[in-house]
Amino acid sequence: MTDVEVVGSGPNGLAAAVTLARAGLSVRVYERMPGIGGGASTRESVAPGYWHDSCSAVHPLAVASPFFRAFGLAARVEFVTPEVSFAHPLPATDGGPGIAYRDLERTVDELGSDGRAYRRLLQPLAAHAPEVARFAGSSLLRVPPHPMVEARFALRALAQGGPLWDAGFSGRVAPAMITGVAAHAIAPQPSLVAAAAGLALQTHAHAGGWPIPVGGSQAISNALAADLRDHGGEIVTDHEVESLDELTARAVVLDVTPRALIRLAGGRMPGRYRRLLERFRYGSGAATVHFALSGPVPWADARVAQAGTVHLGGTREQIAAGERDVLSGRHAASPYVLVSQPSTFDPSRAPAGGHALWTYTHVPTGSTIDQTEAVIRAIEQHAPGFRDVIVATHARSAAELAEYNPNYIGGDIFAGAATLRQLLARPVLSLDPWRTPMPGVYLTGASTVPGPGVHGQSGWFAARSVLRHEFGIARTPSLAPDAP
Repeated sequence: MTDVEVVGSGPNGLAAAVTLARAGLSVRVYERMPGIGGGASTRESVAPGYWHDSCSAVHPLAVASPFFRAFGLAARVEFVTPEVSFAHPLPATDGGPGIAYRDLERTVDELGSDGRAYRRLLQPLAAHAPEVARFAGSSLLRVPPHPMVEARFALRALAQGGPLWDAGFSGRVAPAMITGVAAHAIAPQPSLVAAAAGLALQTHAHAGGWPIPVGGSQAISNALAADLRDHGGEIVTDHEVESLDELTARAVVLDVTPRALIRLAGGRMPGRYRRLLERFRYGSGAATVHFALSGPVPWADARVAQAGTVHLGGTREQIAAGERDVLSGRHAASPYVLVSQPSTFDPSRAPAGGHALWTYTHVPTGSTIDQTEAVIRAIEQHAPGFRDVIVATHARSAAELAEYNPNYIGGDIFAGAATLRQLLARPVLSLDPWRTPMPGVYLTGASTVPGPGVHGQSGWFAARSVLRHEFGIARTPSLAPDAP
């Protein structure tokens, strides 16, 4: 009999499986898709020879999260870290593009009169990036391990999350850069949740950088899968679990949403817990557009081409307005678009001379509208001639993303709305939110603490709870590459 069965091979499902197998347990992972990885997978989806990531493309947390640091991911997967973490194109009338170099001081120098305020905001956080990653990747319902760092972070999140977010800035470039990162959260601008998410990511932009894995996100999933198999684990693909009754292991870890857990559990779920899960809110959607290009994006400013990530959406006020539209159920007239051309840094992602371009934009939940033209227009504003280098495209609306991956309810790639309540109660308010009241059943994934991102933290925490409660193992096993 298998000790633990894991449903879902996303980064958290695999993180849980690796941890449990390292503890000496027999582990089997079930994946409904033909390939592993979930949101951390890479497919030849647009044209032969062009490799695009299914969801996440750039990975600040892959080398910063405590789980991946313990796992030694940087020693297992080759990463390329661009000198420009992100760029934020703006027209000359608004100050021109903002360039976030990994070198904070270089960034400050190019921001001119707003450089000092930008430094004051980020330098104290970037200097303590490991501590920021540790508390941002943990439950907030515990004693702060680094109270001074957390206090600095909280004060900055409060400042950037409220109506006085422009205090200290005189121009438009630095505020737009900050909001461009905060908009990753698909949350109201300004808001405490968006500010906190943005500051956590921006901290790494000026510390370890925003790395890109050679071979795509799939390389991260493959490294986890290889370690699992090396320690006796098994992965079964093309196998969809329809009910908990199909699983016979002593413990079960589910990398699914609360909505899916309710369906899988059926009558086994206590009524009170079901009602709590039914209150869990899902967020607005995303729509992806992937491009095969005959050459690089012809950005008007050459510095933008050096960035691993580009944020489009205009000034702080324009981004806020666009996100307001989306959260109100309307398509933004000028949408926020997140862009990455990983083939600039990893030539294996496209044929010689070609490039793979990955983009997504925010849309109302369940949207069925193809966003290809909207994304092309947004890029063309800052890269005239972009249409001329397009070879082929592949788009998924929010509704199609939800069909592709059931965890993306309505196209919500974060598997849960970014709200203040759900920072604490994800999916329920508990010191151990991964453990359900059903014996031997545990929940992991982006719907659980600490939320979305390719960080493995949720799976690691869920596995440690399984070890304690189901197998009486208090000691967390070593995950290091050279450990048995």
